[in-house]
Amino acid sequence: MAEIKHGKRLTAAAAPFFLAVLLVAAILTGPAAAPAFQVPETLNYDISWAGIKAGESVINLDRKDNTFTITVTTQSAKWVSFFYRVNDRVETRIGAGPKPNTLGSPLTYTLNLSEGRHRKQKEVIFDHARSRAVYIDHLADERKEFDLPSVVFDPLSSFYQVRGMRLEVGESVYIRIFDSKKIYDAEVKVLRKERIKGPYGEVDTLVIKPIMKSEGIFYRKGEMLIWLTDDDKKVPVRMSAKVKIGSVTATLTGGHY
Repeated sequence: MAEIKHGKRLTAAAAPFFLAVLLVAAILTGPAAAPAFQVPETLNYDISWAGIKAGESVINLDRKDNTFTITVTTQSAKWVSFFYRVNDRVETRIGAGPKPNTLGSPLTYTLNLSEGRHRKQKEVIFDHARSRAVYIDHLADERKEFDLPSVVFDPLSSFYQVRGMRLEVGESVYIRIFDSKKIYDAEVKVLRKERIKGPYGEVDTLVIKPIMKSEGIFYRKGEMLIWLTDDDKKVPVRMSAKVKIGSVTATLTGGHY
């Protein structure tokens, strides 16, 4: 695919939607065995609600020494910001895996959300040596520790792992996730193959359906579908979910991958 210009905006409904998509796109039970992406990498999306563009979002992967960093920046479009401004940033730091250019276990996960009057500033520190996770809510002045299983991921660290996995139509895959002070096994069903068109061109895709258990507007609400390119990279070119009012779609518009 060609390299295309990117943007950084997202609507109020799409901000939690996009994070939910990242969460359920995590489809593995351990670190990826081989890289399915390049470093650095950038994925850019237009977010639409009820068919109207409401913002943009950017996912960026970079590496410094033995640490990978993945960030998601989201911001509402001007017309949305007039009555409900969204300016979010989510970041995870991940150790390097055993093989060149592969991801290991998450080190830290930070969530900074600003959506209208709603604010969140949360952090998770993964201490794999002690099998513990330290959860910090900076706004609520809350700090708690949780026991961790031997293999567990946060939403963003698991996002890139899926692209090294083998997905078969008609089968489900699972991953253990620590999110919102909970540990649970997320299921993702591989539904079908489908050829679709978009700003990225015409591509063959695998359509997957995540079964959500996370908190927020997607908690046991509606259906979510994700279209991944049917190749080694498994780039998410389209994501769609029903929300409380209508539906939200994220469409890949460009980047460097």
